Amino acid sequence: MPKVTVDGVEIDVPQGATVLQACEMAGKEIPRFCYHERLSIAGNCRMCLVEVAPGPPKPQASCALPTAEGQVIKTDSPMVKKAREGVMEFLLINHPLDCPICDQGGECDLQDQSIAYGRGATRYDENKRAVTEKYMGPIVKTVMTRCIQCTRCVRFAEEVAGVEDIGAIGRGENMQITSYLEHAVASELSGNIVDLCPVGALTSKPYAFEARPWELTKTLGIDMMDAVGTNVRIDSRGRQVLRVLPRINDDVNEEWASDKTRHHVDGLTRRRLDRPYVRKDGQLVEATWAEAFEAIKAVNAGKSVAAIAGDMADCETMFAAKALINALGSTLLEGRQTGLDYDVSSLSAVNFNTGIAEAENADMILLIGANLRWEAPLINTRIRKAVWKKGAKVFAIGPEKDQTYKVAWLGDDASLVAKLPAAALDALKGAERPLIIVGGGGLAVPGIHGAALALAKSVNAVKDGWNGFSVVHMAASRMGGLMLGYAQPGGIKDIVAAKPKLAFFLGADEVDFTDFAKTLKVYVGHHGDKGAHAADVILPAAAWTEKDFTTVNTEGRVQRSEKAVFAPGDAREDWSIFRALADTLGVSLGFDSFDACRAAMIAAVPALGVEGVADYGWSASKLPAKPEARAIPSPIQDFYLTNAICRASPTMQRCSDEILHGGEYAEAAE
Repeated sequence: MPKVTVDGVEIDVPQGATVLQACEMAGKEIPRFCYHERLSIAGNCRMCLVEVAPGPPKPQASCALPTAEGQVIKTDSPMVKKAREGVMEFLLINHPLDCPICDQGGECDLQDQSIAYGRGATRYDENKRAVTEKYMGPIVKTVMTRCIQCTRCVRFAEEVAGVEDIGAIGRGENMQITSYLEHAVASELSGNIVDLCPVGALTSKPYAFEARPWELTKTLGIDMMDAVGTNVRIDSRGRQVLRVLPRINDDVNEEWASDKTRHHVDGLTRRRLDRPYVRKDGQLVEATWAEAFEAIKAVNAGKSVAAIAGDMADCETMFAAKALINALGSTLLEGRQTGLDYDVSSLSAVNFNTGIAEAENADMILLIGANLRWEAPLINTRIRKAVWKKGAKVFAIGPEKDQTYKVAWLGDDASLVAKLPAAALDALKGAERPLIIVGGGGLAVPGIHGAALALAKSVNAVKDGWNGFSVVHMAASRMGGLMLGYAQPGGIKDIVAAKPKLAFFLGADEVDFTDFAKTLKVYVGHHGDKGAHAADVILPAAAWTEKDFTTVNTEGRVQRSEKAVFAPGDAREDWSIFRALADTLGVSLGFDSFDACRAAMIAAVPALGVEGVADYGWSASKLPAKPEARAIPSPIQDFYLTNAICRASPTMQRCSDEILHGGEYAEAAE
């Protein structure tokens, strides 16, 4: 480890570290615009200048300069200060003075650094350049006159998102950042370039002119749009969520978030269920909570009752529903609402055992019925990193989709899993860290799960220090639901066969409700979607931003989310609905508060009380390993419209129409 001296302090730095990183290790803040720790080094902005000896008698860009033994680095010398002030003056030559109307105001790196290194007045008296706005789709708003050509957006699109839709044209002062033919950026991660932009050139279009950052209440939460468990910050004002931004968690989402995570929030206030309804004479009519509860009691269901959890159900909600179902004498619980019935006798066999962060270290990857780009975009970035940075090879069985990296497609016949082509089989056997990923499409075909487990054993994918068998779930509720027992041996078909008189649907909108024609259907949820249309009784519940909850992601990571806003109207938190209903039905759940509900849940499943990755051990059930010779289905048809909140969101509707279905939108000039 080289020893360097930073402003008189001697420190040891890792081999290969840059001077900028050495300075930060020494506690010195180095201004920068183009440098970002998760992107390649560009050295465009020159704001990170420092004085280094031995070396030329001039400031040097610290982001691109490697450390060496005996270097003496000065970050606060008069030479450095003068150089940074000069760079700042050049950057501000063409920058418009529109801070009061810029959505980046209050969160702008250029604004902050101009306080330290900017002049009180400009010396430039020539005409400023002006750049026409570029169209980048429904997510990203552009004001390109503000652009300082740091190229963070270009590098992100190419290196992380894997779409080369953003690039630069022209040279020098005439250089412009633009999208390919000024079409919408075809990436489910495009919103991240807004966070990366250090100025107001790229801002959030749905959030434009809505609020200032200092007006917002910031709450730590966990995203429920998929099973990755993205760590987010919920920004709200009053009773409305205005935006959702990613938080840094290197083990889960790094510092990225999908566009669905960011921009479904305008759906939270639309099509909301904010009062109870009861179906009378074929029509849903408004009712009081007491009337809704009495309608449920009137069925006299006895033990003939079931609960089906939706994709966004949290653990406390599922536990409270389970407590009610059990108190009534039933065990009919299911969370796989679309009909999946894979074996869950071993939770380790349906878990992303490799770990999201560790997946980028795989050297050979086999995807089985997994469209990672849509099912788990932030796991797909890890696989892309394994391919792009470490040379991993990827084979895939299933419908052919662009995954943003090179994939050798073996076909979509499910039987291939049991009879893998020699090239792929040899590559897996020869790999040091093989990774087999089974997706939603793979779990839908009988025999694939068992064949994949057998394949993992034959290629030694599970060994000391490495578990290369992983399952990717699409529903945020899945692993938590499985830990709480929301799984019948035959899936939802067992629930249908039992013909329950009463069934609770916990935000379950994707169920085939025709199977429950003779069942009193109680929808406990927050959006008037498919489930609400089919319901006989609607009990309005809180959305994920309106309650404290526990959730478990696809790798078995237990995480907690906090309440950001209150639910609208008469809507209540889910646990309290089941607690109040229990009194009407004459049973006891054993808790009277949220804290007591969570404590009872932890007592029942201790792993849910410890934040972090739950230890399921490793045991592979012996399952049938002969998949049928049929095409593997694609589990997601539209990335942007996978749940009721997204289907209520104008932004998600437009993303679907424009990016996936070729719709065209004309925008007025501003």
